[in-house]
Amino acid sequence: MRVGLLTGGGDCPGLNAVIRAVVRKIHNAGGECVGFMEGWRGLIEDLHRPLHVQDTDHIIGLGGTILGSSRRNPFRSPADVAAVLDHFKNHHLAALVAIGGEDTLGVAYKLYDREKLPVVGVPKTIDNDLSATDVTFGFDTAINIVTEAVDRLRTTAESHRRVIVVETMGRHAGWIACLSGMAVAADYILIPEVPINIDHLTSIIKQRRAEGRLYSIVVVSEGAQFPEAGVVTSDADIDEFGHVKLGGIGEVIAGMIEKRTGIETRHMVLGHLQRGGSPSAADRVLATRFGIKAAELVLQQQFGLMAALRGQEIIAVPLGDAVVATKRQDLKFFMEAQEWFPGALPNPPSQA
Repeated sequence: MRVGLLTGGGDCPGLNAVIRAVVRKIHNAGGECVGFMEGWRGLIEDLHRPLHVQDTDHIIGLGGTILGSSRRNPFRSPADVAAVLDHFKNHHLAALVAIGGEDTLGVAYKLYDREKLPVVGVPKTIDNDLSATDVTFGFDTAINIVTEAVDRLRTTAESHRRVIVVETMGRHAGWIACLSGMAVAADYILIPEVPINIDHLTSIIKQRRAEGRLYSIVVVSEGAQFPEAGVVTSDADIDEFGHVKLGGIGEVIAGMIEKRTGIETRHMVLGHLQRGGSPSAADRVLATRFGIKAAELVLQQQFGLMAALRGQEIIAVPLGDAVVATKRQDLKFFMEAQEWFPGALPNPPSQA
């Protein structure tokens, strides 16, 4: 049995742990693995390398992916889809393990559904916004990186009596901003699921200053929006999956805070820092378990499925369920966080 692997979309801590686990499980069953470089581009252009146990057993702690990644979308061209199918066949593959987020797995699902390609998925994204799994690997590492960064920024905020606005990743879902904000005791959190109320935000900062707390930390997700405007973007570029590049909301919020309060305010965009570096222990374990499950599905010839975490168990779910919708921030977490900035969610959902 020969099994192909690829990693697509944004790099993420834990990708190498998945590769390592799949290679080991398939090797133990007498099979072999081949890696396709730079996501779907590797299958389109036949960029590949062998994956052996001796080459991958040491990579569990490495950040990024030894296979490289890209945002190439084969469904933008019928010729690219044909190339994927041809190269899959030419390598005599029994299955393909696609490791990625909504875009990578969306392509995998289309190839399975439309072309009957034997595909198994593994969910990866630091945003934790994939449906059908409780948690994606990479998320734990990301919020720990944000926590460390904000802990360091707090010292300069306190020393200079400033407000510091920290912009995290999170295009459609506020998981990173909300949970890291809770972890660093942020004084205000802004997420895509709750429209920005700049009057409420500045009133909280003024209240803190009046009570003698002379600095504030605001954590904002890159996808946070004002009720009357669209997403703030750094430019108008669109990637191959139709996504606008984000960035800039932190600077906008910082400017509005300083103008309305008179308090010196700075902003920090953490950006790709959140995706880099070695995975946390939790992500190494979760990624390994995902990889083992994906390989088991291949060996059992159960395709069109994705490894997923439910409670403490790793289960198989249909790929279509994983990409049908974005998993938005569970507002129960935000309701708990806003004990420190009450009123940010004026009409909280029922907890019944």
